[in-house]
Formats: sequence, C-alpha cells, structure tokens
Amino acid sequence: MNRYPLWKYAVMLVALVIGLVYTLPNFFGEAPAVQVSSGKATVKLDSTTLANIENALAADKVTPDEVTFDNSSLNANIRVRLKDTDTQLRVKDLLQKTLNSDPTDPQYVVALNLQSASPRWLSALHALPMYLGLDLRGGVHFLLQVDMAGALNKKLDSNATDARALLRDKNIRDGGVNRVNQSVVVNFADQAAADAARTMLSNGLSELQWATRQGGDGYQVVGTFTPAAQKLAEDGALKQNIVTLHNRVNELGVAEPVIQQQGSDRIVVELPGVQDTAKAKDIIGRTATLEARLADPVNTHPGPNDPVPPGDELFTQGNNGPTLVRKQVIFTGDRIIDASAGFDEHQRPSVNIRLDAAGGRAVSSVSRDNIGKPMAMILFEKGKGEVLTVATIQSELGDRFQITGQPSPQAAADLALLLRAGSLAAPMDIIEERTIGPSLGADNIRKGFDSVQYGFAAIAIFMIAYYMLFGLISMLSLSVNLLLLIAILSMLQATLTLPGIAAIALALGMAIDANVLINERIREELRNGAPPQLAIQNGFTHAWATIVDSNVTTLIAGLALLAFGSGPVRGFAVVHCIGILTSMFSAVFFSRGLVNLWYGGKKKLQSLAIGQVWRPTGSDTAAATAAYLANERGDDSAVDQVVMPAVSPKAPVPARSKKQAAPPVRTGKPVVRRRSGPGIEPKKPGSSN
Repeated sequence: MNRYPLWKYAVMLVALVIGLVYTLPNFFGEAPAVQVSSGKATVKLDSTTLANIENALAADKVTPDEVTFDNSSLNANIRVRLKDTDTQLRVKDLLQKTLNSDPTDPQYVVALNLQSASPRWLSALHALPMYLGLDLRGGVHFLLQVDMAGALNKKLDSNATDARALLRDKNIRDGGVNRVNQSVVVNFADQAAADAARTMLSNGLSELQWATRQGGDGYQVVGTFTPAAQKLAEDGALKQNIVTLHNRVNELGVAEPVIQQQGSDRIVVELPGVQDTAKAKDIIGRTATLEARLADPVNTHPGPNDPVPPGDELFTQGNNGPTLVRKQVIFTGDRIIDASAGFDEHQRPSVNIRLDAAGGRAVSSVSRDNIGKPMAMILFEKGKGEVLTVATIQSELGDRFQITGQPSPQAAADLALLLRAGSLAAPMDIIEERTIGPSLGADNIRKGFDSVQYGFAAIAIFMIAYYMLFGLISMLSLSVNLLLLIAILSMLQATLTLPGIAAIALALGMAIDANVLINERIREELRNGAPPQLAIQNGFTHAWATIVDSNVTTLIAGLALLAFGSGPVRGFAVVHCIGILTSMFSAVFFSRGLVNLWYGGKKKLQSLAIGQVWRPTGSDTAAATAAYLANERGDDSAVDQVVMPAVSPKAPVPARSKKQAAPPVRTGKPVVRRRSGPGIEPKKPGSSN
C-alpha cells in the first residue's frame, strides 16, 4: 500500500546528488584574482599573451593558484587566481608593466577581480556559485545621464546627408543642406524649386516634417522632428547605449552586471564585486563610434615623413598601419543592421554587411562615383581612431555588400562582431557614483543567512515537538527543498540579493505549510478510525489538492511580480517562483518517500509517531476503525450495526440477590436472563422459575 517503486527512490537519490553537487560551490567562497582583457577592439588575447603572463609570473617567483584563459570572442579574458590580496596587488602592477609598454596608450586592461575558489572538478561539471548582488558583494553604482540633444543632432546630421543624396538623385539644385540647431535647412533660389523639394523630401524622409519659408536671399525648406519621431529617436539612442555599455562592462569580467534604464534619459549601471573603481569609471565613461570613409586613392599608406594632404586625416593605429582617409563620413555604425562572417563565391573569408535604407542610399551614391577606390572602416574610442579594414570598391554598392580580403575565417568573424557592436548613439555623463565596500556586503550576507538559519531552527523545534517523527521527516524534506532551491539558482547563475534572501525565508515558510497540511490530514484520518497505513495513504492523497490550490495561486502572484517588476522586485520574484516549485516536490514526493521507507514495510502497524491524536470523549478505537473500513467499502447498514453500540458508554451491571430476577423483555424474541449461577440459558415461553 505505502511502498514506492525502485525508480521513484532513484529519482529522489538523483535529485539529492544534483542538489549537493550544484550547491557545494557556494560554500567555497571567492579568491582574489587579476583579470587581463583587451584594451582595444583591434587587440586580441591569444596563446602568446597567456605565455607572456605565465613567464612574467615565473620570473617574479609568483605561484598562482590557477590561470584560466576564457577565449570567447570579444569577451576573451585571462584570469590569475591568487592566495591573498597583497599578492593580487603585486601581480596587477607586474602585469601592467609587462603587457603595456606605453602607459599612455595601454593595449590591455589589467583589473582586480574576484574568482570562485571552487575546485576544478566542480568547475568541470559547470557547478558554479550564485552571483551576489551589489548589496551583498559590494561594488560600484553609476547613474549616467544621456545627452538626448546630442543624439538628436547626430540623427539630424544623418538626415541632412540623406536629404543631400535625395536632391542630387532627383536633379533638384539647392543652395546647400545644413543642420541648424534642431532642424535641417535646405536653401533654394526660387519658390518652385523649394516646393518641389519639400514634396520629395516629405516622401523620402517622412520622420521629419517639412515646411517652406522665406529666408536669406530666397526660400528655405526646413525639416524638424515630429513628436513621435523624436520620441522614437530618443528611445533608440537609449537602447543602443545600453547594448554598447554591456559590451564595455564585459572587459571588467563582472558577473551579472545590472545595466537598465531609469526614467527617460538615464541609465543605471551596477557592477558587483568590482574593486578597482577608477578602472570601472574609465571603461564606463569611454565611448566608441564606427565610421565608413573613403581612403586616399593616391597614397593610402603614407610613409612616416609624408605630409597629410588637405581634406585627409592620418590614422596610425589599426591592422593596416598608417592610413590616409577622407574626412567625409559615408555612414556610421548606427546604420548597420547586421554583420555576419561568411565566404564569397571563391570560398574566401568575407564579412556580409546589411545597412538600413538611408545607409544603403548613402553608400550607393558614394560607391557609384568611386569604383576601384579604397574604403576604410574606422573605430573611434577615447578620441582615437583605429582602422579596422581597408577594402577596394569593386562595383556600385547598396544596402547589402561584402568585405573580402580577411586573412582567416576567425578574422572575418571578429570584424563582423566589431561592426555589430556599433557605437554609442549619444554621449553620456556620470552624474552619480556610489561605492559599497565589501565589508558592508559581508555584513549583509551574515545577517541575511542568520535570519534563514534562525527561522529554520525555530521551525524545526516546533515541528519535531508537535509532530514527533513526522515532524523530523518534514524537516528533512524542508532541508531538501532548501538544497534544491540553491542548486537551481546556482545552475541558472542567478544573482542573489537581499530581497532574494527574503524570498528564501518565505519559501521555507510556504514549504513547511504543505507538510503541516499533510500531517494534519493524516491525524484527521486517524481520528476518524482509519488504520495507520490507510491514514498515510489518504492523508497524502487528500492534502495534495489543497497544496496545489494554495501554491498555484501564490505562483500566479510571483509570476506577476516577475513580469512587471524590475531590479530587486524581479530578483525576489525569481527566487519566490522557484521556491514554490521545489517545495511542491519536496513536501509531497520526497516527504512521502521517507514515510514509505520507514513505515511501508510494517504490515501490522498499530500506531504512528505523529504526536497526540485527539478523539471525542467516549469513542471506541476498534469500533471507529470498523466503521471507517465499512464506510470505505460503502456498506451503510454495517456502519449502523457497528456504530450504534458504541454511541452510549457501557454501564456497570448491578449485583443481584438470589431471589431477585431481571424483568422480562417482551420483544417476541428469545429473552436473555441472568441466573444466580454462572450459566446463562434462554427462557422458554410460558415457563416459570
């Protein structure tokens, strides 16, 4: 009746092992480390860099605990795990001098970091600890203000370029296209040309509203943003900046950084565990823009002493050495919709680029007149430009074209990633900076875990005192619930914050509530006269519906918090929802498995160690059990026959003298009369004593 098949116990064992393995890394803590990452988009980490680091450590007689090389595209980094913070600072200075020969132009970013101290066999199983939020781990908090006026000006500059191309395609002669404050102004000598241009521009650049007015020596067509287009441009600039900030923060090796919008023009950046605040501020504050320009067709790669021609600009950094390019920008990185690596018709590595409509028109107009001339892609960071690639224009280009000539498929993939990364759509300023020390985070961790431990101990004392063995089984299932909850959070690499710890404490209370429902239902079955084995079976079966109802309604509230909340509220909701699911598994499946393991093999079980089972005064256990079994069989008459004698308590029979006889009971049936002797015999009708 109360026995699990072997496969269910196997499921319990597997769940327990998985919970232990993936919870274990959270107990090893973190060790100080030094992280090395690329300081420029064109600088890559490779095996040579790793060898240089290992040689520098060996020459300085530093024995690291571990050196790991994470070569994952643009986010590649090398981490050196060390024993203490003194050695960490020493190694940082050593690697800074070794890798960056020119301190004014660093090629690599060397930053302090923290790394999990878990053994390698756990890391090989991808068993990693939970990330800790800013309030638990310490770190830095930045509030950035996005320059929306700069974003709109950049968008208007792009619109002015598009307007110039459209007028040239339609052979409409103009007196110049310029951006004036927050508008695009096109000058004309006569009104007819201005009206024709306004009609054409209204159809071609519909995000601007165009109007004709008199100005200067003639007429002007003025384009300004519609309210909807301005809101769309501002939202796009904000989202693009958030994506670019994610790419920048990856250089610091921050686990689960928080980068999210606040209000209409602000971005919150939280970097848990970052110790080097100055380096974080430098990474966050820098901007990057991508531009496509024509290269000088006569002298693309000049010598060191060659003069720079008028209208050209010299770039000395990049993969192509010194390069002369034109100052006129063809298109910028925000025009790139997609960039992917592939192969051309000759199976050579290539980069496939797709532009938006405006970018396609701009590159088509320029390439039509410059077939056979070189075009360069330039990435600007910290005010310095680096040439990513220089390719010759083979034919008129459109919104889709290829860049060939890459030395390897990996180089083509790297270039595609750089092009996709785009640029900041608008400049930003840091208006708030807050640092939370690791000591405050450690204090928050201690208080949070103390609250969970004390709550767990209080629940354990009550449950064991009130439900005895079943209370102990409930606490074992509650421990499994806590184990599985932490293991799932670790597998998901969730970020634990103070609200998350509060959700764990709440999950414990909700999980024990399910065990209380089960135990009370078993007690109710015993009070109604059920045998112990049947009481266990019916108690778990009947309590299941109530447990599902209560947990599903709470899960709906948790999912609402998850869908509409953000920040700490969302972190609370994640832990809360996972805790509900694990509690249903542990309270019903795991708890019953333990009960079946203890009581399932006892055939003549007379009682259960579930605390005091209160029964009504005067009830008879044997009679109640018989009535319960008869009710289970559906035999109502048997219930009446069995229950009626047990309704009134048995009265003692008074002692009788020899001459005294019991009065006859006239019912038409044989009458039982007590004699003075020990025998009892029936009295025949009509007879006398």
